[in-house]
Amino acid sequence: MVTPTTTETTLPLRTSTDIQGDILAGFRKDHVRLLFLRFAYRGPARDWLRQLTPRIATTADVAAFNYDFSTARRRLRAEPTGLHAVWRGISFTYAGLELLIGGAPLLDLPAGSNREAFAQGPAARGDLLGDTGDSAPENWLFGAPHNEPVHAVLTVAADDAEELEAALAEERQELACSRVSVVFEQSAATLPDSGRGREHFGFKDAVSQPGVEGFDPEDPERPGYVQGKPGTRLIPAGEFLVGRELENRLPGWLPGWMNDGSFHVVRRLGQDVESFWAQADALLEHLKDQGVAPADADSSWLAARLVGRWPSGVPVAASPGADPYPGQTVDDNDISYADDLDGRVTPLFCHTRKTNPRDGLKSRPNDDVALPEDGIVDARRIMRRGVPYGAPYAPASGRPGTASDDERGLLFISYQADLVAQFEFVQRSWAGDENFPLRVPAVGKDPVIGGDTTVSFPAEKLGPDATVPLEMKRFVRTEGAVYAFTPSISTLEALALGTIPPGGGDLPADRVISAPAAFRRGEVVSSGRARLRFEDTGELVVRDENEQLRWSSPTAGMSAIGAEFRETGEIVVTDFTGAVVWQTPTAGNPGATVVVGASGDVSIRSADGRLLWNTGTAH
Repeated sequence: MVTPTTTETTLPLRTSTDIQGDILAGFRKDHVRLLFLRFAYRGPARDWLRQLTPRIATTADVAAFNYDFSTARRRLRAEPTGLHAVWRGISFTYAGLELLIGGAPLLDLPAGSNREAFAQGPAARGDLLGDTGDSAPENWLFGAPHNEPVHAVLTVAADDAEELEAALAEERQELACSRVSVVFEQSAATLPDSGRGREHFGFKDAVSQPGVEGFDPEDPERPGYVQGKPGTRLIPAGEFLVGRELENRLPGWLPGWMNDGSFHVVRRLGQDVESFWAQADALLEHLKDQGVAPADADSSWLAARLVGRWPSGVPVAASPGADPYPGQTVDDNDISYADDLDGRVTPLFCHTRKTNPRDGLKSRPNDDVALPEDGIVDARRIMRRGVPYGAPYAPASGRPGTASDDERGLLFISYQADLVAQFEFVQRSWAGDENFPLRVPAVGKDPVIGGDTTVSFPAEKLGPDATVPLEMKRFVRTEGAVYAFTPSISTLEALALGTIPPGGGDLPADRVISAPAAFRRGEVVSSGRARLRFEDTGELVVRDENEQLRWSSPTAGMSAIGAEFRETGEIVVTDFTGAVVWQTPTAGNPGATVVVGASGDVSIRSADGRLLWNTGTAH
């Protein structure tokens, strides 16, 4: 367990005074307000930032307070009443950084890259993310072209509502003095009474946060997991902080001023609670008619299978028949799908499984062994900081709450080092893809956040592989979204002083890749003049800075699904069986590296620097 004597040597990230506090430690406050800001002029905006920066909470601040708070809660067996703090965090959109810096913060924006996603923002990527229909950007309250531009997101969080309002009054005064306007304001708060710790559908939330190497202590009896939090895996810090070590993934090669910062996703997700439970009631009756659901099951039985947990937070995998703690909440993150690879107990389409497959992900339907979490699942994790907004819902069934027509939902907040490889991948390729994981018939989208879908509900009573289709309509809609960047404290100081130049030092440079390394579909390695990418056609390609094709592997039409650089020195492209369909003639050179060159050429060089192979694309 973490103790006050934890040192920089054992868990160095806990004592960081340069990393903003919400990224790793988490504010964990009952009352939160997000101010979406617009700058009028560069000079006053820098002055405002210079005054704000000393008030920004650091990881050291927040981690120490959270330790004291948790210790007091364990001792009192209740929420401490006298231990309060107010935390602030700040992040900037691409346009906000551009204004503060006085030019583009990034010069190289390859198609399909994290850089491009950040520059475009989520409204321009609505179709990719499933933000269509009533979730389309034209219906958003903030972050869309018809809304006022957002340059920064100021987060203020407090234990006490009055203290929050006092802090906000201080912030508004300084904003006004610097001609920084608030274009949208979003409140969020822990739900009261029995709703505490739950979201509006009534389910325990924020149970399965990842642990972070260098911040969370490792369990000596279960290496790779967090001590005192069974089932919580330790993830390299580079998945959440730019410039740190990554989990079996290529780095983003972002400029140095972005180190120890994190990309910030904010989404206002409206929840139609009435529709959620009405659909659960109707579909449960359909399953009973089919002889699939127990005759005495209530709507929570099906709702738990849509979410992956019972309302208490207990996983369906741990208690398939019923919620063992009705009316209570528990933090149970020790989940395994290893004995349920085909989703007969916990359906493959459920929210928790779609967004974190854990040890239950098979690459092909006929496999009987799951893929390892490290390098496959761990590299897609995000740090979630969601908070409910709006009054609780009160349906006729008597669930606690207030009016049924109030606005309510979840303020989704996440931090990650790569928008495309993490947040967007989970949203698009897992939750929003009806064919993930690949099965026949299709599994369906995540019914909670994936939109309209038909899911294949497991029906073993009708046969060992039988399923029953359930048609579900969207009951969570996107009402606004922003991509921002949460810089380190030292970078905030540099932004305020204007010492980061236009382009931020983002100049063409060789990108050197050591083996083993995977080139995942769509992800790009760019030197500024050469962009190496494994494309949907099954080809490994090199494009120039204008996205013009310069070279490609002869693998189109070969059912190629992967490319990798092996420790024996060769790049290979493989098909769905793992068979090599093309490779470079460089095998037998351990220690070789791939160099995506600033010249525009991509080469393989031996351990002593000799040229072994190249694409001939220098220009």
